[in-house]
Amino acid sequence: MRFMTRSRAILLLAICAAPVACDAQQRRPGQNRQPTIPPPSITEYKPQSTLVVPEHEVPRARFPVVDIHGHPPTLDNPEAIERVLGEMDRLNIGVMVQARPSSGQRLRSQIEAVRAAGHEDRFVFFASLDLQDVGPGSGARIAAQLEEDVALGAVGIGEISKAFGLYNTKADGSRLQMDDPELDIVWETAGRLGIPVFVHTADPPEFFEPLDYTNERWLELAIFENRRFMDRDRFPSFDDLMDERDRMLMKHPNTTWILAHMGWHTADLGRLGEIFDAHPNVLGEVGAVLYDLGRQPRFAGEFFAKYKDRILFGKDSFQPDEYPYFWRVFETADEYFDYYRDYHAFWKLYGMDLPDDVLRAMYYENARRIIPNLPTTALPGERPE
Repeated sequence: MRFMTRSRAILLLAICAAPVACDAQQRRPGQNRQPTIPPPSITEYKPQSTLVVPEHEVPRARFPVVDIHGHPPTLDNPEAIERVLGEMDRLNIGVMVQARPSSGQRLRSQIEAVRAAGHEDRFVFFASLDLQDVGPGSGARIAAQLEEDVALGAVGIGEISKAFGLYNTKADGSRLQMDDPELDIVWETAGRLGIPVFVHTADPPEFFEPLDYTNERWLELAIFENRRFMDRDRFPSFDDLMDERDRMLMKHPNTTWILAHMGWHTADLGRLGEIFDAHPNVLGEVGAVLYDLGRQPRFAGEFFAKYKDRILFGKDSFQPDEYPYFWRVFETADEYFDYYRDYHAFWKLYGMDLPDDVLRAMYYENARRIIPNLPTTALPGERPE
């Protein structure tokens, strides 16, 4: 049963009980009238809110944070390390996971640079995978490289990019499907090593829908041509990719999976709840989906409370000035405030006002539970056994 079922039933009952009111709402006088002066373009219209409500800026997270989806610059020199560390201290980020693609020597050089700088208690590294031109024997080769990277100090896999499912091809030129059996040995190796697999599948579902004026991401898609995946001759559908991903999860119940961007299910949290219910080994990460969470603060808050042990903090792009928007949505009950990228969302955000136990779980406790050898010097409490 979906997490949304009871709410939808109540809504349906209300609709059936008030047909006259609903009909009146659908036929508001003047609904289709046109402006009597030239209207602005979609990029010109920027109304300034006149609403006066309490505001609570949150420059630092209430508790230390593990950023599971960090994309800082390559951490192979003291200047970059100190620059990122300064921003982490300002924002109260205790540990940064470097999820920028790193394997072999690129991974080694960063780990050694962080250790030489004396900051191995603040950074950990995920290992990337070479998923291009997969053919017979590729799985064993990738798994062997993963073993080497973990021996170097990697504590997870990822971020596996959306190219996996959308662009990566096999040696014969066909699309590499996410549940391809050649890769089973890779996911089994991750399970045996006890490391999580952090996977970004597809993109927001709107990117796969027709580019018309009913698409609420129209402006973003109009600006960024490379975010358009609606051509079924070139790309699978959103649901086809989700089905492939879910079959991959089902085949490997002993592997810990992290769904980047909450699996792109934040506009339908009931669907994500079904995934969590079906797969106890799956967690979600909140990077780049704040625009959805902040427009449904009550329902999202209930969801976060119910699944507090399954949600991780992650930011995605390393833009330090954007982190406080996350703190404000998660930690306050503020109303009707701006999101940081207007082409993502034309609506305002509202605070979820999450309780401290939910914040702690999302900010650091869940990461500490699933990431082996995560440094805890900058985090509260003891590492659980």
